[in-house]
Amino acid sequence: MSVPAAYLGVILIWSTTPLAIQWSAQGTSFSFAVMARMLIGWVVCLLLMRATRTAFPFTPAARRLYAISGLSLFAAMLLTYWGALHIPSGLISVIFGLSPLVTGVFAALWLGERTLTPQRITGLVIALAGLWLIFGQPWPGDGRATLGTAAVVAGMTVQALGLVWIKRLNVRASSLAITSGSLGVATPLFVLAWLIADGAQLPPDITPRAGAAIVYLGVLGSVVGFTLYYYVIKHLDAGRVALIMLVTPVAALLLGQTLNHERIPAIGWAGIALIGAGLLLYEWPSLRQLQRRP
Repeated sequence: MSVPAAYLGVILIWSTTPLAIQWSAQGTSFSFAVMARMLIGWVVCLLLMRATRTAFPFTPAARRLYAISGLSLFAAMLLTYWGALHIPSGLISVIFGLSPLVTGVFAALWLGERTLTPQRITGLVIALAGLWLIFGQPWPGDGRATLGTAAVVAGMTVQALGLVWIKRLNVRASSLAITSGSLGVATPLFVLAWLIADGAQLPPDITPRAGAAIVYLGVLGSVVGFTLYYYVIKHLDAGRVALIMLVTPVAALLLGQTLNHERIPAIGWAGIALIGAGLLLYEWPSLRQLQRRP
């Protein structure tokens, strides 16, 4: 596989995921949309594991890994899908751009990693100031924007906590096996959430765009995107990987405005700019590697 192609693939998939999440819930409920996505992703993972004869560890440590990863995936995605109903899709990508900062805080507190330098703490404070500006803004078309923003922030935080917890376990397994095991835990929970929320009622009229978005997220968003991301991590330095988190929010905002006619108020743009500046400052030590390597 070409590394540049994989790199571009990650940016394209992660940039379009927030918009696809919103489209997938049009004509359906958010619980059905996320359940269908994860079910498709799980089936694809199982087929890939069989086709590639990938080993699936099932030791007590591996089962603990799948449980933690699956539970964090369930909570993070359920919150994100609900929040996506009430805020612009581009803002979802901006909030998830904070994930490296939150992960760094959890890693410092839980794993004892010395990652929170004064420069990175400054970047974290600037980004949090931007998030504070975003909260409570009168986003067009929905009175639950504050709750929606809080739900997506909570989802991002749960995901970051899950990543640090997985790293703490330090279980050796392929990315495909981890994804399959995680979806094996999370998917039944998504089915249960759909049964509780919708009473097992299938959507009466799924629009073609919603159906296509669900399939896109199930195949590309849940399987291909993470596989490419792990591939990129193995072949590129931290600076080039960090650029992904800086590019995708901008691309997602442009897509939301162009394809979904989303309008962000001026104070919202100020908050987004602060988050971007904080993330840039936080990742600057990694980005400096780009100046040293061709």
